[in-house]
Amino acid sequence: MIEDLDDLQKKAEDEIGAAGTESEFLAIRTRYLGRKGLLTGVLRNVGQVEPEKRPLFGKRCNEIKEALSEKIEKALERIADLEKEEIFLRDRIDVTLPGRKIKYGRSHPISQVCREICHIFAGFGFAVVEGPEVELDYYNFEALNIPKNHPARDMQDTFYIEDNIVLRTHTSPVQIRTMEKQRPPVRILSPGRVYRPDSDISHTPMFHQIEGLLVDRGITFGDLKGVLTSFVSQMFGADISLRFRPSFFPFTEPSAEVDMQCVMCRGEGCRVCSHSGWLEILGSGMVDPEVFKNVGYDPEEFTGFAFGLGLERIAMLKYGISDIRLFFENNMRFLEQF
Repeated sequence: MIEDLDDLQKKAEDEIGAAGTESEFLAIRTRYLGRKGLLTGVLRNVGQVEPEKRPLFGKRCNEIKEALSEKIEKALERIADLEKEEIFLRDRIDVTLPGRKIKYGRSHPISQVCREICHIFAGFGFAVVEGPEVELDYYNFEALNIPKNHPARDMQDTFYIEDNIVLRTHTSPVQIRTMEKQRPPVRILSPGRVYRPDSDISHTPMFHQIEGLLVDRGITFGDLKGVLTSFVSQMFGADISLRFRPSFFPFTEPSAEVDMQCVMCRGEGCRVCSHSGWLEILGSGMVDPEVFKNVGYDPEEFTGFAFGLGLERIAMLKYGISDIRLFFENNMRFLEQF
């Protein structure tokens, strides 16, 4: 029996010497030293050994068990140390390398222009107010003096969700909602997304507008002209001239389109301004008395003006961009210029 133990030890040590992975060493430990292992099985048969040889047999079994356990544990420790060293070499930081450049985000050019406009008008005392983009027909049309048979209500000009619910075509509904809740004086600016079924190099189905409203006693067209002239001077430069052309909007009377001197050719005439020297930038006018009646204001007591401009239009003029679709393509080479 002692000779069998020696053969068992030699066989186990040969397997330990040939093993190379953690799983192989664990398998050897289970095969020889586990509950159903070979050495454990020999120990269970100690009753078959002659009584006088049992102490020597038991001692030899324990010696073999301790020797094999020690060899396996050392092998496992060696493998663990090698794995730690590999991880260290793989993940170590070379402090002599230059640092990786961190890319910082930046605001979209439309957001930049919107903030700049809001900052300018904040200096005139205007507060920023926002409203819902999915709007009731009443606020988007009727309260703004746009009756049921008006061409702006055509399906080709407006996104209808239901008969009386639309995607707002301008931010003017915010003005109605504000006047319903607030008595004059009112001085607000309403930026936001608006929707119309247009798509070409100068129009997109979704775009951004910013509209202003000032209502108080004694407000005149001269106040409107003064505010817009000051705005354009701060936005594009003090040397840029303005002109007001008669126009028509259902919710203002009188109404005017506002042109500014072409920022590209300074009024000399170029392809951008169709050789006219002027660029249209916004619509404006004195608030129609019918609009005041719809919100409960007395048109004999209060007057006011309103104006609206497209943020994409202003951004295109400010940065010299020829295609409005560039704002929505998420081209990083384009966006990183601003």
